[in-house]
Amino acid sequence: MRLLVAAFLLLALGASALAEPVHFKDCGSAVGVIKELNVNPCPTQPCKLHKGQSYSVNVTFTSNIPSQSSKAVVYGIVLGIAVPFPIPEADGCKSGINCPIQKDKTYSYLNKLPVKNEYPSIKLVVEWMLLGDNNQHLFCWEIPVQIEG
Repeated sequence: MRLLVAAFLLLALGASALAEPVHFKDCGSAVGVIKELNVNPCPTQPCKLHKGQSYSVNVTFTSNIPSQSSKAVVYGIVLGIAVPFPIPEADGCKSGINCPIQKDKTYSYLNKLPVKNEYPSIKLVVEWMLLGDNNQHLFCWEIPVQIEG
């Protein structure tokens, strides 16, 4: 039994070590505050995203307003041009957030960032917004990434 508990603790510590917080630029979290951003795996920055892989995104944030809904919008910014970046689930209420969102409550938003094989190998900035009612920015973050073959 002790061996099982020790193995579980080592596994939990290893998993938490892999999920290092990512340094990000806040790009306009008008009605919320980002507490922490994790992209996994992303052991170094800029994050190296490999074609055909999917990356988990976890944003811990506090909302300054109530909101009945939330919708994620993601862009890849290349040479200053924002190109829509599709994600599997745009509805934040289906991505770890129990809606309605309450004022001054902290939430963990969870989603995936799939990198398709047809994407070019390029450096870009990922911009990820979560919009509440009336398109208010619950959070907005940017990180530089490198898409690799």
